[in-house]
Amino acid sequence: MVTTVLRTLWAEPRPVNPPARNLRDWVLVAVLAVWSVAEAVLRDDVIWRPIVLVAVLLALAPLLWRRTHPLGAVVASFGLLTVFDSVRIVAGEGAVLLMSVGGVLVLAYSLFRWGAGREAVLGFGLIAAWLAVSLVADPTSLVDAVGAYAFFLFAAALGAAIRYHAVTRMRDIDEAKARVREQLARELHDTVAHHVSGIAIQAQAGRAVAASNPGRAVEALATIEDAATRTLVEMRTMVGVLRASQDAELAPQPGVADLEQLASGSESRPRVQVMLSGELQDLSPAVGAAIYRLAQESITNARRHARHATRVTVAVVGDAEGVRLTVDDDGAPSPAGSSTEGFGLVGMKERTTLLGGAFEAGPAAGRGWRVRATLPRTGTAR
Repeated sequence: MVTTVLRTLWAEPRPVNPPARNLRDWVLVAVLAVWSVAEAVLRDDVIWRPIVLVAVLLALAPLLWRRTHPLGAVVASFGLLTVFDSVRIVAGEGAVLLMSVGGVLVLAYSLFRWGAGREAVLGFGLIAAWLAVSLVADPTSLVDAVGAYAFFLFAAALGAAIRYHAVTRMRDIDEAKARVREQLARELHDTVAHHVSGIAIQAQAGRAVAASNPGRAVEALATIEDAATRTLVEMRTMVGVLRASQDAELAPQPGVADLEQLASGSESRPRVQVMLSGELQDLSPAVGAAIYRLAQESITNARRHARHATRVTVAVVGDAEGVRLTVDDDGAPSPAGSSTEGFGLVGMKERTTLLGGAFEAGPAAGRGWRVRATLPRTGTAR
């Protein structure tokens, strides 16, 4: 298990975009430098005073690069301290370090917060080696020795914990962005596919009757114009939602009351008939929008895949507990199969399930295709 953990840690990459050096870094180093100078001047037990002061200041200077070059900062700082303590051991004159050198604890934190996994392993190995040399240079009790290691372990653990929290947060943000992109793609698909399918059908009908019945061709062009205008309006609405600073849920969405628009302008086959009944007031906005989009997508699928269809019936029935949508057409399945398991039925099922509803689609008992969806009034997932 330990081997697996070390292997995983070794392969861990550096966090992306570490913060650059800022004013707080300079303030930290300046405060530690002033502390070091004051301590070197005021303490009577400090021998080799100038040498000790210079060594401590040089050991603290790498704090300025602790985020952009965490391993380099650790090597420079603790390498210098290891050499200095080795000289103290050889000289044996009882020279002591300044207490301000404790500021290098920040490097242990930064090593695990901003360094790659292999940098953290190598760097902490150097820190542990310096602690061992330091304890030889300044013999102390076992409790103090354990405490010294515990301080650096705590700093390293804190850096690793904050790093894990940041990674988790970024992952959550990426997942939220992916969900938003999926929702926007579904909305665009539902909106554009419906209107463009109608435009294509009207264009085909207009071309077929242009020579024999110019009046009908003009009517088809008017219908195309109306469908294109609606498409532009809905797309501009979606773009406005994306550009607005307010939450997207606050933007107006189509609902049950807008279903009649799906039947208007459908002079060409299949004709769309919308029937509303029951308690359809005070529905959750999310449920109303879902009913509209499900009906819109079902009509689009019927126009695309139901051969020889003459009629599409959209029935919405509401009661105290929920709302039921049924969409029937009287066409024959397309040769490729009437189940359009693309972004259509899959997206419709996902939309229904997210709101705690049930969805089914398949061949009707006699002829045609039937789509059924049942949603709770509040749109709360079960």
